[in-house]
Amino acid sequence: MQIEEKLNILADAAKYDVSCASSGGTRKNSGKGLGNSHQSGICHSYTEDGRCVSLLKILLTNHCIYDCAFCVSRRSNDIRRAAFKVQEVVDLTINFYRRNYIEGLFLSSGIFKNADYTMERLLQIVKKLRTEERFHGYIHLKTIPGASEQLVREAGLYADRMSINLELPTEAGLKQLAPEKSHEEVKKPLDWVNKSMIQLNEERQLMRRVPTFVPAGQSTQLVVGATAESDKDILYTADRFYRDYGLKRVYYSGYIPVSEDHRLPTIGSHPPLLRENRLYQTDWLMRFYGFEVSELLNDDHPFLDTAIDPKLSWALRHPQVFPIDVNTAEYRMILRVPGIGVGSAQKIVQARKFGKLRFDQLRKIGVALNRARHFIWCADSVLSLREPSPMEIRQRILASQAYRFSPTQLSLF
Repeated sequence: MQIEEKLNILADAAKYDVSCASSGGTRKNSGKGLGNSHQSGICHSYTEDGRCVSLLKILLTNHCIYDCAFCVSRRSNDIRRAAFKVQEVVDLTINFYRRNYIEGLFLSSGIFKNADYTMERLLQIVKKLRTEERFHGYIHLKTIPGASEQLVREAGLYADRMSINLELPTEAGLKQLAPEKSHEEVKKPLDWVNKSMIQLNEERQLMRRVPTFVPAGQSTQLVVGATAESDKDILYTADRFYRDYGLKRVYYSGYIPVSEDHRLPTIGSHPPLLRENRLYQTDWLMRFYGFEVSELLNDDHPFLDTAIDPKLSWALRHPQVFPIDVNTAEYRMILRVPGIGVGSAQKIVQARKFGKLRFDQLRKIGVALNRARHFIWCADSVLSLREPSPMEIRQRILASQAYRFSPTQLSLF
């Protein structure tokens, strides 16, 4: 098979993996090699339709010994199979980088023969790139479930970010759709990498020269909508993995129908993108806004409201907390106001040192007043004889959002 055919097949198979962000790499180039993943040292290229082409995103192979129902590369699926040789991936990466097509490499793989056999070849690729080609660009490497600890730890010396897909939020869901896999096979490499990062960070405080090890951290991915887990189940799983393994990101991938399997749900041809978006918003609240999962989701509210964002949903369920005075409230509480982001909250805290803030000043700061005005007091707030109910506030906000779109845009939405 020609290299172009392999590239078409294996790049297409890799598109289902969404966990390929390249943020966090700090590998510098001393001037004797290729590429640079430090700060803005990576070049970018754009396709004709405006998409940013930053990473060469491919599988080493789409052959796989597993038969996961939700995976396009499962062994029972009748698709064209291909596999790169180790040197072919190395040459592709270097040639694409020299042509300014990419800024780095995202490399994953199906599992052929066994986990160690596949992991060894992934390790050979990143090792050749770093040591023989002196490539200093960004490398995101997928860990193979079931691979040995020695191979995983060695790969961490050459990759900027490592990740391994948890696949489904619960063990029960995994047993239903991927009975040959288990969460334990995912937890082990996550734990090895996390402990190695902690150990080397401690050594870095005492010694001058310590090897670079997964500087951009590690991540995982969950498939959303293939099994019956609630949003509460999904986010409790994500929160546990953030805490236990120090993950940089948990990615949520809306289930895309790839086969007619009786175990899979019937959702038409469209993945649950709105649900996926709400999960990302909630994840953001957990990581940067100080929310706990239990505040956002519980047994009475196991699913996120798809009509409104999760912060607004929380605020409407807790009317006793609001309104707050932006001129006196703690930063932590300002962050919880719908329509106020981290940047705006920081500006509010700084600006109010010089005088009482008014609505027009908040608008200039960047606050989304169509939402925030229902939950805050300012210097020019007017006392109302009757405060609107949470349902009335919800309807007003939804109406104001709908007014911003034309009928054509609304139909598209």
